[in-house]
Amino acid sequence: MILNELRDNPGARLKSKRLGRGIGSGKGKTSGKGVKGQKAREGVALNGFEGGQLPIYRRLPKRGFHNHFRKEYAPVNLGALDAAIESGKLDAAQPITEATLFAAGLATNNKDGIRLLGEGKISRAITITVSGASATAKAAVEQAGGSITTTVAPKAPPAAAA
Repeated sequence: MILNELRDNPGARLKSKRLGRGIGSGKGKTSGKGVKGQKAREGVALNGFEGGQLPIYRRLPKRGFHNHFRKEYAPVNLGALDAAIESGKLDAAQPITEATLFAAGLATNNKDGIRLLGEGKISRAITITVSGASATAKAAVEQAGGSITTTVAPKAPPAAAA
């Protein structure tokens, strides 16, 4: 190996576009940027700008509704809860609260609380207090001989129109 013979593999490096090298190059004078104006300058990214015309994202109608006050609960499945008890992260003899579920790593993102869902099976009696629980989760916990307490009252069904 001789140092003056070192080369990149063929095609490993693209040749740079040579700008402003005469009219015959096709990229001379204005370097393919047209004439003057904001877009001929460097460092301009005008996403959504349409030259003063009302942009399309403002012309089109908006749909739907986003409730800023909506409560979002972190989901925890019964199968994950049972696996955590099996591995020793949780003690089934002690009452299980949202704080112990967060400490065990079953719910990572700190939202408005924890909602227990019925995916999987629970094999032992537990006492658990969470923000909410699905009907299947409640049934499964009570069938295993445990009890479940929810801190957030379920929504009342909408009143029928008279």
